[in-house]
Amino acid sequence: MRFPPRITRIGAAAAVLSALLVGGTVTATPAAAAVGSICYGDLPSQAHDTLDLIAQGGPYPYSQDGTVFSNREGILPSQSSGYYHEYTVITPGSSTRGARRIVTGEENQEDYYTADHYASFDLINYSC
Repeated sequence: MRFPPRITRIGAAAAVLSALLVGGTVTATPAAAAVGSICYGDLPSQAHDTLDLIAQGGPYPYSQDGTVFSNREGILPSQSSGYYHEYTVITPGSSTRGARRIVTGEENQEDYYTADHYASFDLINYSC
């Protein structure tokens, strides 16, 4: 099993170390603060395509689609293992899966969008 690189954690640790070495201050922000909201209509069209595939049960373009998302970053609300699943949102022109994903929860329409490979999430609001 391959795990995505943890560049964001390494970068955050480097920023904290740098601030401490130059006499700066470091403030902690709760991880849940990174969860925002996005209107369904504001999503890129490829995210709509991914949500349609999820509703149909596939087929998905990548073998990793539909696998358990373990929320190691701790940004989404804490849930039991297997609660979240991830799906690729295709990035035009990218030769890889890119950074965009939809992460679904077990609750009805508990769908999150991330454009920055899990550094932040927006709960998809279907009513706006």
